[in-house]
Amino acid sequence: MKNEIILVDEKDNEIGTGEKMTVHNEGKLHRAFSVFIFNSKNELMLQQRAKTKYHSPGLWTNTCCSHPKPGEKTIDAAKRRLKEEMRFNCDLQEAFSFIYKAKFDNGLSEHEYDHVFIGKFDGNPKPDKNEAGDWKWISILELENDMKRNPDNYTYWLKVSIDKLVSYLENI
Repeated sequence: MKNEIILVDEKDNEIGTGEKMTVHNEGKLHRAFSVFIFNSKNELMLQQRAKTKYHSPGLWTNTCCSHPKPGEKTIDAAKRRLKEEMRFNCDLQEAFSFIYKAKFDNGLSEHEYDHVFIGKFDGNPKPDKNEAGDWKWISILELENDMKRNPDNYTYWLKVSIDKLVSYLENI
């Protein structure tokens, strides 16, 4: 079975499905999600993408991210992938969404309507090594400073979403 993802318009209305790699080759707008997990010290759990990932390998990024399957609620997909990638469960709440587009060195593109979910967890994950090569807790301030000093160590979508995340957190 093909790895189908949900194509959307700029208001997140479903307009069809497409095979994941074809969609990324053609840069079509599709539904995605990003999960940001914080501990009780308000540190963010980052994952370092596995070196075998099809784009952005070895870069640091948010706790997990992916695409819902056709017919799957985005919140359910976020919980599923958190369990699959980082091997733990926690409550998630949707914080905000945004659209971004990025072209990668390997010719693939991300053009995503990205739903951002936030959760709390104080344990240690046991990441699937096919998804995440490493992980760490980091304060938002430390992350922002390191992203300024070493922007090439971070995924495009993390750099785009961090200001939106900080603004959201300041207003809750």
